[in-house]
Amino acid sequence: MTVRKNQANLTATEKKRFVDALLELKRSGRYDTFVTTHNAFIMSDTDNGERVGHRSPSFLPWHRRFLIQFEQALQSVDASVALPYWDWAADRTAASSLWADDFLGGTGRSRDGRVMTGPFASDAGRWPITVRVDGRSYLRRDLGAGGRQLPTRAEVDSVLAMSTYDTAPWNSASDGFRNHLEGWRGVNLHNRVHVWVGGQMATGVSPNDPVFWLHHAYIDKLWTDWQARHPNSPYLPATGTADVVDLHGTMRPWNDVTPADMLDHIPHYTYDTPA
Repeated sequence: MTVRKNQANLTATEKKRFVDALLELKRSGRYDTFVTTHNAFIMSDTDNGERVGHRSPSFLPWHRRFLIQFEQALQSVDASVALPYWDWAADRTAASSLWADDFLGGTGRSRDGRVMTGPFASDAGRWPITVRVDGRSYLRRDLGAGGRQLPTRAEVDSVLAMSTYDTAPWNSASDGFRNHLEGWRGVNLHNRVHVWVGGQMATGVSPNDPVFWLHHAYIDKLWTDWQARHPNSPYLPATGTADVVDLHGTMRPWNDVTPADMLDHIPHYTYDTPA
């Protein structure tokens, strides 16, 4: 069984094997297919049109399936690797071990955001940015720029306390757990973390930064925590809507995956600290 661990508790060997698997996926070209897929959905998911991966109830099951597919790709390189998660409510500064030279490397330099340390620095030559929104071919970050702050534990708990999964109009104006977690309303959890990291993480090609996977693994864990707290609160909408994916609707780009298929993570992985 795959066990996803808090990145703060990884051993040096676990960190190295995770990094090495990422680098091999990048070298083979398989990594960039995930960046391309994510960017396509960011661009097409709109409040007033068909939306699947973002601004919609299927934000959480869509990303769960996306992460499972990526984790399986990592495991095809090294079967021992699992996606770690970044608890940004606890590890809230650029001094976190997450950003150490032996793991993801640190923030970018001031003049252009170029990451200069760690295995994904452009000078290492192993992480060219080829799926991009501008002409810059290097990984960029700007951790905590402008005094930005990551979400607190109290803010996380306030969102976990919400008992309704989602509400009409099923977009970025909705109330409910999903939209507050995604970050279009309220204390803003998921979106705020993307902006705090900056660089490519603040764009549609955010998976260019390996921290994307650790961030979304934690978003997924928060969903599992919410499910445990609210076992009688179902995925909504169940049926009968336009433009969004109902419980048994198909989630593009997969032709055989529905939100209902993704409600239980246990067949695929567990977390080291269950809710």
